[in-house]
Amino acid sequence: MSAYFEELDFRPTPMGALSLRRRRSLTSGLDVYEIKLGDEFLMSSAFTVAETALARLGLATLARPGLDVVVGGLGLGYTAQAVLENPDVKSLVVVDALAEVIEWHEEGLLPLGKQLCADRRCRLVHGDFFGMSDSTDGFDPQAPGRRFDAVLVDIDHSPRKLLHPRHAALYTTAGLASLAAHLRPGGVFALWSNDPPDAAFEQLLAGAFATSAAHVLTFDNSFGEHDASNTVYVAVTADLPIPEAIAGAHRPPV
Repeated sequence: MSAYFEELDFRPTPMGALSLRRRRSLTSGLDVYEIKLGDEFLMSSAFTVAETALARLGLATLARPGLDVVVGGLGLGYTAQAVLENPDVKSLVVVDALAEVIEWHEEGLLPLGKQLCADRRCRLVHGDFFGMSDSTDGFDPQAPGRRFDAVLVDIDHSPRKLLHPRHAALYTTAGLASLAAHLRPGGVFALWSNDPPDAAFEQLLAGAFATSAAHVLTFDNSFGEHDASNTVYVAVTADLPIPEAIAGAHRPPV
């Protein structure tokens, strides 16, 4: 097997063929890890700026200690790693629908696997994030009904470009309200998107949360052609329980 490319694992799944690959970047000389589902790239370690920012922007509004956090979508683990770097985080539940991805971390096939699994605050859960969000039992199978300070999601490509049609229910007024019910007062929902800010989705967030904003992140795509950009939506519930969330979205200057 060439030192410049290696397929570390290949698994058939109900969602399609899942593969983990390692390749050597000729530009940087570093190993790049990639997860593909069929012909689609789910994650690459060459581009982690937005995954890290999802955690940092999401938790930045929570000025309190002892945070309990959920991450929807394990991937290569960069969002989870950034969550655990926050000293105020008490616990982290990472939900992923693909048991194979969890196994890759547990077996040390991915660079962050050993670190995540060794942190006592972190627990990797095999489950359907979208089904959990729509259920009163919530995201922690060990504590049904448990509420959290933050739910950070990096699963679909965007609210319009979904990995599976059944995910669409989350990106509706009812779906967002169901997710918000799993948050404590003043809790945060943050979502990564590969697309520019979506005005229609921002309007939905404004109807389900007290405040919301879309942050555009620009970074070098490493090919020298142009910068790439992603969006991180951050929405906050009201500090005190009220019958209806205050509709008030804003977008900070880019």
